[in-house]
Amino acid sequence: MDIFLIIGVIGGALAIVIGMIVKGANVAVLLNPAAAIIIILGTTFATMNSFPRKEFLKIPKIVGALFKERKHEDPGSTIKKIADLSQMARKDGLLSLEQTISTMDNKFMKNGLGMVVDGIEAEYIREVLEIEIESMEERHRAAASIFSAAGSYAPTLGVLGAVIGLIGALGNLNDTEKLGHMIAAAFVATLYGIFIGYVLCQPFASRLKRKSHEEVSNMRIVVEGILSIQAGENPKSIELKLVGMLDPKDREKMDAGADNKSKGE
Repeated sequence: MDIFLIIGVIGGALAIVIGMIVKGANVAVLLNPAAAIIIILGTTFATMNSFPRKEFLKIPKIVGALFKERKHEDPGSTIKKIADLSQMARKDGLLSLEQTISTMDNKFMKNGLGMVVDGIEAEYIREVLEIEIESMEERHRAAASIFSAAGSYAPTLGVLGAVIGLIGALGNLNDTEKLGHMIAAAFVATLYGIFIGYVLCQPFASRLKRKSHEEVSNMRIVVEGILSIQAGENPKSIELKLVGMLDPKDREKMDAGADNKSKGE
């Protein structure tokens, strides 16, 4: 489980509750079934109307992937592996990679190197791998757009819920004792809508986009590395080129690892 995300969700909810307590508001007002029905069901059906059945039914799977902390291979480790494979290929030829490829867990790298060993042209290999990256990006984009859409609907439905609540309150003006409570309850729907939209759905969409970016970046490193191996480039040159594709933090991490290794030697 992604503990950091769970802490963020719980922290967001606690911030609202604590804020209400500090302001002297009655926290019990949050237990409003009518507001929950309007916001949760309303947002669900609005999202259902926005996406085809096939994509909508993937939501549970997407949520599972969102909260599950997938362990991607560190970019630095990927580069080191590519440099080692390059050294092996220069020393013993591309066919020497066959046994190593068969034991790889990274299916994307395995597929690309398999084409290299089979003698397929570099241009075609790049095309095949780029198509796979684009296809994955599109799937991820569709998943993120579901949460982006839900995040835009929920706050608006919160306003609708408040209007419905006020209509009910204004219909009971004679009962002044209940009037204040009903007006307060009316705005709970707005609170629900804003919370679901801007504390849950929109951040979830941003997180999915970020995860996709990290995965795509690693895949592009693999593409360049594979084609460099096929071209017979020097392992050190390949490593320098691929390191240039890393984020500054990953470069620092890789440099620190190299320094520690040299000190140990």
